[in-house]
This record gives sequence, C-alpha cells and structure tokens, in this order.
Amino acid sequence: MTELGKPLQANSTPIPGLMVWELPVHGDNRGWFKETWQREKMVAAGMPDFGPVQNNISFSESAGTLRGIHAEPWDKFISVATGRIFGAWVDMRSGPTFGRVFTAEIDPSRAVFVPRGVGNAFQTLEPNTIYTYLVNDHYSADARYPSVNPADESLGIDWPIPLEQAELSAKDRAQGTLAEISPVVPRKTLVLGAGGQLGRALRKIYGDAPHVEFADHADVDLTAEDFGAQRRWRDYDTIINAAAYTAVDVAETAQGRVAAWAANATGVAALARVAAAHGITLVHISSDYVFDGAVKRPYREDDALAPLGVYGQTKAAGDQIVATVPRHYILRTSWVIGDGRNFVRTMLSLAERGVDPAVVDDQFGRLTFTSELARAIQHLTTAAAPYGIYNVSGSGPVSSWAGVAQRTFALAGHDPNRVRAVSTAVYFGNATGPVAPRPASSVLDLAKIESTGFVPADGDESLADYVRLEILETSGATS
Repeated sequence: MTELGKPLQANSTPIPGLMVWELPVHGDNRGWFKETWQREKMVAAGMPDFGPVQNNISFSESAGTLRGIHAEPWDKFISVATGRIFGAWVDMRSGPTFGRVFTAEIDPSRAVFVPRGVGNAFQTLEPNTIYTYLVNDHYSADARYPSVNPADESLGIDWPIPLEQAELSAKDRAQGTLAEISPVVPRKTLVLGAGGQLGRALRKIYGDAPHVEFADHADVDLTAEDFGAQRRWRDYDTIINAAAYTAVDVAETAQGRVAAWAANATGVAALARVAAAHGITLVHISSDYVFDGAVKRPYREDDALAPLGVYGQTKAAGDQIVATVPRHYILRTSWVIGDGRNFVRTMLSLAERGVDPAVVDDQFGRLTFTSELARAIQHLTTAAAPYGIYNVSGSGPVSSWAGVAQRTFALAGHDPNRVRAVSTAVYFGNATGPVAPRPASSVLDLAKIESTGFVPADGDESLADYVRLEILETSGATS
C-alpha cells in the first residue's frame, strides 16, 4: 500500500551520492497524484541539479523480474509508477567505497537518485510493475559500462524472490563477478591554458590523476567552428579555464584589443555553451581589473563592475558570460605570482644586478600565488561549494607594489631602501606606448571563500617561501 501524505525528504545512504527520496503522494477517492520530479523543490532539498534529458519507463508483467546490476555512465533518478520493487545498488566507482552495497524497497512514495558509476538493479515484488527513470545523457548503443552478476556471493544481496525463480535476461545471468570488473573512474577534468603559470600550478596539485587532462591553445582552439564537437563532452565533469589574454597594455592597441576580446570573451562564450549544454562545471579565472579601484573598502563579489581599460572590459564580459552557466565558479583574483615571468622574479633579478628600481606606491592589494589559486580551485570543486563568484588572494596586510618590492629586496638580503617609491603618473609619465589604466585598489574581501572552509595563506609568508625557493633554485641548491 502506497503511503500518502509524507513530506518531501532526502535521506543519505552508505553509498556516497546515492540518495533515497520520500515523495509526497496525494490521494482521494479517485486515486493518487505525485510529483515524481520537481526541480525547484528537490534542488532546494539537496538534490544535485543533474539536468535530465531523457525519461525511460520499463514494464514488468511478472513479480520476480530482475534487471541489472549495471553502472551506466550517467546519473539517474528512479521511481515507481505502480507496484513495488526491491532495489539494490553497488558502488562500482574507484575509491574506498568500491563494492559497497545498499538495498531498499521502493513504492510510488519513494524514489532514488543514483550517481554515475553506481550499479543499479531492481527486482519486482508485484505483477504489472512500472518502473520509471530520468537520466542526464541520451542512450547510446556505443556506451560501455560495467555490469555484475546479481548472484555474486561477494555482494551478499538477499533477493526477496530467489534468483532461480526470478526472470532474468540471459545477458544478466552471464555477467561476471565484482572482482572481475574495472572500477569506474571519475568524469574527466579538462585544464585549459596548461602551459601558463596557473596551468603549471594545477599540474602540481592534480599530479598524475588519470581523470585530469591538460591542454594548451595548440590542443584546444576555442574559436574553432567545430569546438563543440571536438570531444565527447558528457565524459567531462569540470573545465578549468586557466587560459586568458593578460597583456594589459598591449590590449590598448588595435591589434591587442581584437586578441583580448577573442580570448577573454568570444572563447569564453564557446566554453560556456559547451558547459551549459552538457552539465559541466566551468571554473573561470577573473581579475581585479574588472573594478575601477575607487572603493575604499575591500571589494566584495557582488560589487558593481567598472573596468577602466580594454583588458578589464574583456574580463568583465567573460564573467557575465560564465555566470549564465548553471554550474560555475568564477575566481576573482589579483596580483598573480607563479612559475614564470612575474613581478617578484623581476625584483629579485634587479636586486641581484644592482639595479635600484622605481615602483608605484599608489596601487594597493595583496599578492596571489598560483599555488594558492590552484588550491582554491581544488577546494571549491571537491567540496561542492555553492556555485558563484569567489574572491581569492593571499590574506594578511595590504601593501603597495613598492611595498612588495621593498619586502622582496629585504627577503633576498638586499637593502629595501634601494627601491624608490613613485606615483603611477610619474612611473608611466615617459611611456612610449599605450598604458592601460590600473585600479588604485585591488584589495579583495575573502569572507565568502572562507565561509566554505578555505583558509587563505598569509601573503607575506607565501612571499617569503617563494623568495627562498627562488634563491635556492638560482644558486643550484635544489638541483
């Protein structure tokens, strides 16, 4: 008998991501009614916004009919229209819960969300049972997925109707054991701009993870007409866009303006279309240049955009585009330092060569090391933090560029007074080419990302570690 009047409720299970849902069923003298899938209510109650694209129904005439155990390469949300089933789920994903089993009886007042890689099976307990399920990828005859014999003793499934009396397909009876299958690996992560400073930091943090791919412009051309068909995008869970046009002064030229808009807006739009169409999480790197620097407090994520130059305008446009993707993280950062040409390395080189630089003292912010930015990306995506914009930089005291230069000189054992502090107007006063306007303040409020459990590293401590390693590498001590 179907239970009526239950409130909508999600219940976790021993298999991560597998959720049993209690569904409200409303009945009267005519019968009953239920909302099998109600996106707004269910997402608010904890359902992944998994984006179903296909609705399937199977009818089983006899009690004891058994289907599965199959781990298809898509998520599914299953329920019963009429009758009852005994459901069994086996985690076939690589990891510590591989082989874990969960069983439950399902009638029209219950449903189950089954994540990709979890084997799904059911046995009908009543004749004329109708089983229905939503999936977030279209069926493909070419799809390959692991299957396990329902009689595998290692699973310990106590089928209500003995298998010798059950209706099974010949294919299901012939499946092998759990010990014979290859675990399902996670959906892929694609890192774009893998040769840049952030790309190299991401290589370090993800190591040799088999599900992470790295690509440069030569591997992936976002402006290509066939970009959307270059990969089977349903195999990807996340795209990290670490590629961008960052030559802020050259962007003020006619040629640079075209290149900046192509990379930071047109290419981003191509990524956004793919991500939205295939339920992919898009991670995008933004910049303090989307602001004019006039605000006297640290910038929050919801502050109005007011870019001063072409580079900032293209980054602001990219942010607006990415924000239309249902699953997105925009990491807004400032004063980036990593493995490559950067401000700190330039100061170290000048200090060592006896050059006393002039550095601006009326632009303020905090350094962001690419290792910290990569750590924030990994944190947000693995912790399933709420989608949206997050400020990311080092923590600690705010400094000017001149202050950073002086601190770098001191850390390297040189006299910090060799650095001459000047205004931006003086510094660029004799420039022979175009100069992009800079925000006077690039200080970012870090409260939002801290609320997710991420603890930003102290910027000065990170600078000290960076300088120490640079000196060791230059001296050959690390070789």
